[in-house]
Amino acid sequence: MIPLLSDAIQAHGGLDRWRARRSLAASIVTGGELWALKGIDQDRSPRTMRIDLHREWASVEPFGKAGQRTDFTPERIAIEAEDGRVIAERRHPRASFARHDMRTHWDPLHRAYFNGYALWTYLTTPFLLATDGFKVREIDPWREGMETWRGLRAIFPPEIASHGTEQDFYFGPDMLVRRHDYRVEIAGGFAAAQYISDPVRVDGIKMPTKRRAYLRDEDLAPVLDTLLVSIDLSDFRFS
Repeated sequence: MIPLLSDAIQAHGGLDRWRARRSLAASIVTGGELWALKGIDQDRSPRTMRIDLHREWASVEPFGKAGQRTDFTPERIAIEAEDGRVIAERRHPRASFARHDMRTHWDPLHRAYFNGYALWTYLTTPFLLATDGFKVREIDPWREGMETWRGLRAIFPPEIASHGTEQDFYFGPDMLVRRHDYRVEIAGGFAAAQYISDPVRVDGIKMPTKRRAYLRDEDLAPVLDTLLVSIDLSDFRFS
């Protein structure tokens, strides 16, 4: 493990503490302009997000309406009733985004897949980057105001569903994650810069509570007049 990643993981609580836990639940409220571009009516109601920490699985409820939830893995996305009955499902869901661009409308299963992989990636960072199959290296730092944030580039293994193969993470002087850059492959590959802030300590692990994603220009600067996605997280519960 390169020193930058080791230091970041330690600042967030350490691998031993992370590996001692199996799953995580949190309350999530989302907003931003992306949803309208995708033809989705996104309200500000809190929902419960659940993930497995050590395999790529996620679920959010309610989804669509009360009594429904999602069931996400990279190979399958489903909408289920509370009793486990499958309402809708799609195998090999990433293929369904072929030829999509930023304004292509999504159906409920598209939305559920995006929500599943994105939140699983966010909630497991930076610990995720220390697992088998990831290739990481330090890149040029990013200057933000009076701070310099050290940069890490991660190449994701093909079995992990996420925004794209290559993603960049920036860490502040305290080694907590401040920014996450990526291209959203399932929406035409547009470039985004996500700012991450307001961490809380939960069972000794630092978890950010605010995420704000913006378009990113060719100079890596965020386009701040368009808030693509906002995510507010609270009430974290490890098991």
